[in-house]
Amino acid sequence: MTHDTLRLSRRRFLAGTAALGALALAGVRPSLAAGVDWKKYAGTEIEVNLIKSPRGELLRKHQTEFEELTGIKVNSEMTPEQQQRQKAVIELTSGRPSFDVVHISFHVQKRQFEKGGWLADLSGFMKDPTLTDAALTEDDFAQAGMQYAKDAGGALRALPFSVDYWIIYWNKDLFAAKNLEYPETFDAMVAAAKALKDNDAGTSGFVARGMKNANTPVWTALMLGYDQKAVGDDGQLNTDNADAVAAATTYQELMTETAPRGVTGFNWSECQSAFLQGKVGMWLDGIGFAAPLENPELSRVVGKVGYGVMPAGPKTRAAPTFGDGLGVAEASQKKEAAYLYCQWAISKEMGARLFQTGAGVPFRNSIVNDPDVLAGVTMPKDWATAVSESARISQIALPVIVPVTEFRDVYGVALTNLLGGADPASELKTATEQFKPILERSEA
Repeated sequence: MTHDTLRLSRRRFLAGTAALGALALAGVRPSLAAGVDWKKYAGTEIEVNLIKSPRGELLRKHQTEFEELTGIKVNSEMTPEQQQRQKAVIELTSGRPSFDVVHISFHVQKRQFEKGGWLADLSGFMKDPTLTDAALTEDDFAQAGMQYAKDAGGALRALPFSVDYWIIYWNKDLFAAKNLEYPETFDAMVAAAKALKDNDAGTSGFVARGMKNANTPVWTALMLGYDQKAVGDDGQLNTDNADAVAAATTYQELMTETAPRGVTGFNWSECQSAFLQGKVGMWLDGIGFAAPLENPELSRVVGKVGYGVMPAGPKTRAAPTFGDGLGVAEASQKKEAAYLYCQWAISKEMGARLFQTGAGVPFRNSIVNDPDVLAGVTMPKDWATAVSESARISQIALPVIVPVTEFRDVYGVALTNLLGGADPASELKTATEQFKPILERSEA
């Protein structure tokens, strides 16, 4: 995330908290009335390992409220994402982590943490009325949230915190100039992208990540529309079948015929910059990158951006989903106190703050669909609508495997080759042959 994005997120955060009004402590006081013994572990001290981001900053900003509610002292450490992931793994592998609560990137770390047995089972805590607010139930979370949070045996290993649905950002002015409607299908998206491509005007029809590794989630996101997961529920690769090839062909067509020049070097930040300039018709990426688009100091498209749910593929409509959560270390000697912190972090009040300020999107449907919460959202109405509609059709977009980085690297090379004109079927066959033994070794 750029410095400007972080700066904007902080400004929106500070402005948004003032707008909470009647929601103040909405996620906490009802729990007290419901019988949760928040003071049970007063005097306890817990350590919390957070990712440095607007979400981590929000938790740190308000942790004194948790301390006052519970009497539990919180020592929180916030580290940039890559370093936090490395530090957490090193400490958990040692068996003596310095933290009780850990912020986990589900789409990168879920399977690794499960295989290591590093997170405590929260299932019993969730069912205990003295520990858990009656309003906090599994069915309140978007489907992908529970898929992320539970292990293969059904044990709850984390509480889903913030979700990032991938959507289509679209330039309403460019669409209107070509008399186009928002595309509801992949075919319509490709057709619109081609119509929006205008060399004379210097506009591109579509942009997404083209850089190796970063490009892989774009392809797997498209695969969901073909009702395909890169790794099936049986653990087998589905990366070179007809549907995988079709998704890669769609990616190739969009990126070679309608995207800006130099797109092979684009990660999300370059895509965002191109869209901000008003010269791109559509951009596929996470909904959490929206705030700068509405900032007149950074954007030429303020008030011109549409936020659309992912179009339907040939077989289904799915919102590609990524996310993070909060878990309790299995090695912690203060599991229940740590769980209370996790529960507070995903409470209605904290979720409202997260949502209203653009710092993130809660996994809990009761928050994103609450009219009072929606009334305080500082982003455009159709941004919030895209969140709500995406939640109903959310599907995990990257395979839940240990070597997810290697997966992104191997298939990222294949996708980069496609942008140079290579054959999708041949490239995916080669990549699958290369990655299959890596996957097999990781599960051995």
